[in-house]
Amino acid sequence: MIQISEKLLSNILGRSCSFMSEDIAKYQPQLSKEIGDSKLLIIGAAGSIGQAFVLEVLKYKPAGIHLIDISENNLVEVVRQLRSGGHYVPEDFKTFAIDYTALEMDALLNEESYDYVLNFSALKHVRSERDAFTLMRLLEVNVMGNARLINSLTKSARIKKAFSVSSDKSVNPANLMGASKALMERVFIAESDKVPFGSARFANVAFSDGSLLHSFMVRMARFEPLSAPSDVRRYFITHEEAGQLCLLSCFLGGNNEIYYPKFRPEKDMMTFADIAREVIKYHGYTPLECSSDEEALELANKQTFEKKQWPCCFTPSDTSGEKMFEEFHHTDEQIDEDRYKTIGVVTSPSFQSSKRVDQAIADLNQLRQSGCWSKEQLVSIMKDAIPELKHSETNKNLDQKM
Repeated sequence: MIQISEKLLSNILGRSCSFMSEDIAKYQPQLSKEIGDSKLLIIGAAGSIGQAFVLEVLKYKPAGIHLIDISENNLVEVVRQLRSGGHYVPEDFKTFAIDYTALEMDALLNEESYDYVLNFSALKHVRSERDAFTLMRLLEVNVMGNARLINSLTKSARIKKAFSVSSDKSVNPANLMGASKALMERVFIAESDKVPFGSARFANVAFSDGSLLHSFMVRMARFEPLSAPSDVRRYFITHEEAGQLCLLSCFLGGNNEIYYPKFRPEKDMMTFADIAREVIKYHGYTPLECSSDEEALELANKQTFEKKQWPCCFTPSDTSGEKMFEEFHHTDEQIDEDRYKTIGVVTSPSFQSSKRVDQAIADLNQLRQSGCWSKEQLVSIMKDAIPELKHSETNKNLDQKM
C-alpha cells in the first residue's frame, strides 16, 4: 500500500483528523462492551477498507478475530503489520487465504462459529461491467456469494449480526457495480429476521488501492501524465474514517440500519481533476493541462519534468456507468440525522420483496452454471431486481482511456 502523507490528505480533505472523532469518543464505552467479549470473522481483511477496520476494531480487544482474504500475499502483510506494529492480537487469532465464495468457506463455517461476520470483499470498479465475464465475477462476489454466506449464517445459533459494506453508488445506481451493492443490501434484508444485518454506504476512500487517487501516486512515481474526469464530483473519506464508520454501524446500529457520512454537496464534494491538481502541486510541480491524452503523453518527457511541469488531461466523462454525483439515501427511505453528530442512519432501507431478491439470485446462479451468458442477459436480470437502475451504454469504457 502506498503511504500517503498526512499533509497531503489534509490539503485535499480540509481536515487534519477524523471527522468522526467526537462520535467515536462518545460511544467508546458501548463499543468496548460489545466488542470485548466477541469473536469476529472479517472477510476481505487484506483490502484497503478491511485492513482499516481490523486496525480500528483491535483497539477494543475482541476475544477472537479470524481474517479471510483471497490474496495470500496481502494477508501475510496484514499479519506482519499487526505483529511488527505492536497491535493487540488476541490468542484466538487465525488467517485463511481462501475465496469466500468457494466451498472452503462453507467448510470453515461448519467448523467455526462467530458473533459477528463482516464482509469487505467486493469488486468495486465501474469498469468491471465492460464485458460479460468480468461482470459475472462482480455479481458472484458482490451478490451471489453474499446470498450463500447469509444462508450459512442462518444455521448458526451464535451469530449476532452480519455486516457487509455497501456504497453510495447503490443509491439510484447508474452502473452495474452500484446495482450489485443495492441488491447485496436486499439479499441481507430478506434474511434479517433470522440474522440481523448492518451496512455502511461509503464515500470514496481517498487513495484506497486501485482507486483513481491511488493511481495518481503510482503514475507520478513512474513519471507518467495524469488523467481524470473534469465533471464527476465525489465525497471522500480516509481509511481511518472508513474503518470507524463500519465500527459504529456494525456494533451500535440496529437491525437493517445503514450508516453513511453526513456530508453536504455544496461543502464536501470534490472533482477528481481538482484533486489531481492538488497532488501535482504537493509534489512541487505545476499542472500542464492538455486537451487530449495524446498531447499529455507527448509532453511527458525529461524536458517537461525538468521545468517542474506535469502533463495532465482533464475531460468530461463519456464512459458507461458514470454518474455525475453520488447520493447516500433514496428520497423515500427513512433517515435519522440526529443520533450522531457526523453520521446519518438509514433506518428503513429500500426493499421491494424477498420474492424479487430470490428470483434474481436464482436467475444469476442458473445463468452462471449454464456456462454461457451475455452482458445483456445480466443487465436484464439486474434491472428486474433493482427497478431504479438507470443503466446507459455509451460503448466506451475506462480501459479505453489513459
